[in-house]
Amino acid sequence: MTETSRTVLLRGGAVYSPADPFATAMLVEGGHVAWVGSDGAAETYAQTADEIVELDGALVTPAFVDAHVHATATGLALTGLDLTGTPSLAAALAALTAFAADRAEPGGVLIGHGWDETGWPEGRPPTLAELDAAAGGAAVYLSRTDVHSALATTALRALTEGLTEGLADLPGFHPEGPLTRDAHHAVRRTALARLTPEQRRRAQSATLARAAELGIGALHECAGPEISSEQDLTALLELAAEGTGPEVFAYWGESSGRGGVETARRLGAIGAGGDLFVDGALGSHTACLHDDYADAAHTGTSYLSAEQIADHVAACTEAGLQAGFHAIGDAAVTAVLEGVRAAGDRVGADRVRALRHRVEHAEALDDKAVAAFAELGLTASVQPAFDAAWGGPDGMYAQRLGAERAAGLNPFAALLRTGVPLAFGSDAPVTPLDPWGTVRAAAFHRTAEHRISVRAAFTAHTRGGWRAIGRDQDGVLVPGAVASYAIWAAGELVVQAPDDRVAGWSTDPRSGTPGLPDLTPGGPLPTCLRTVVRGRTVHQA
Repeated sequence: MTETSRTVLLRGGAVYSPADPFATAMLVEGGHVAWVGSDGAAETYAQTADEIVELDGALVTPAFVDAHVHATATGLALTGLDLTGTPSLAAALAALTAFAADRAEPGGVLIGHGWDETGWPEGRPPTLAELDAAAGGAAVYLSRTDVHSALATTALRALTEGLTEGLADLPGFHPEGPLTRDAHHAVRRTALARLTPEQRRRAQSATLARAAELGIGALHECAGPEISSEQDLTALLELAAEGTGPEVFAYWGESSGRGGVETARRLGAIGAGGDLFVDGALGSHTACLHDDYADAAHTGTSYLSAEQIADHVAACTEAGLQAGFHAIGDAAVTAVLEGVRAAGDRVGADRVRALRHRVEHAEALDDKAVAAFAELGLTASVQPAFDAAWGGPDGMYAQRLGAERAAGLNPFAALLRTGVPLAFGSDAPVTPLDPWGTVRAAAFHRTAEHRISVRAAFTAHTRGGWRAIGRDQDGVLVPGAVASYAIWAAGELVVQAPDDRVAGWSTDPRSGTPGLPDLTPGGPLPTCLRTVVRGRTVHQA
């Protein structure tokens, strides 16, 4: 008997289910939920179940969906040089020196991630000379925390020159500092091309294992020619098909004008989108804005025009394939909205809306843009951990935009009020895989008016990820649903909402509102005891 053909009864805990807000037990038959109810009623099934799981008060929820991940890059950070949270430039250089001494191999490239000069007392990234000295002459690629710029040693630049004519002539080149735009993409391609199949598999396996440990049952991989490769995506999908970890759904970020629709279909991607860049990132000064940055006299970088966006959306709609765009700055979001509207005029607005085309990140939205998202049927694939990392009056957002503009970023409450579907993700390795931390970040947004309830945030990180790929029936624990769930040691269950009146009514048993873990900042987050994907256990604490 295979694991996915067995009958499993879980009892003696709390089951988070819209079928029964007071459920304490659940029956799983094969890969689907068969029944949800009380412990007393569960006795009927106890005699025939192949396995009985005594929950001992644990919480059972749908498994999380991380709607925006880069699996190989995340795994390289998990298994290699991760500079996230490094307190200073000096500390980052010291970490690089130690890493290079331990890992350097002839002909190889050392890969690291996560540096962020905005939190360093030196207030700047290293110079090329400092980087070379710390690396001991090795070829090194270090992506910034937002992955939209990178440091590259002289040795890596020389390797890239051998593959790319005129690195110094590419947009985004800097002779001494971080590289952006095409120059960044060129050195990244060089670094990733030096990975062996074994290194790639090790990195991808690390990501899938870490996701399973955190109760994540599905990942949306945002691949593309400028951020990974066809070989990388193929290897990841083959690894995921082995069935030992979370499910993986792929997006291929290449425009239709470059054959993106055909390539997405050939690779088995469910959409020609994800990181199809309309702009860059705020931290790297490449997000595209209507007005200048507060700390730089320019408006960032635009990669796609509204006309090019319209062409891509129309081509994807004709092919029955989801389109998607990376758009962070307000000018980039405007271009997406203009392009999607123009595509609707061309191929039919209802056809465009039906495919729920995606906008990744969608940080700088005013009320008019939020209303347009709803009108055009767009899904907002967003990352609440960005606000936790960079929001607030002293954060990176305020440095780049000024306090007033920064306070308008990531308006989750306005999106929900307007009926815009939310799908939560991490953009790992930009921010770590951390689903409960993501739910906490949305519920306790640094700007109070943008906060949403824990329940709404949890839904966006579970069912929202399934809805984003057109599978409305998944992401809930009800009879007939796919049995992808997680078991948590979670402590007291409560109802948390920004409006005290709502929270007060929700705790009344008459409201039938199931509780979730207390996510008040500073407190412990739930610990995952088991993760199950379609009836298969992929993590057991």
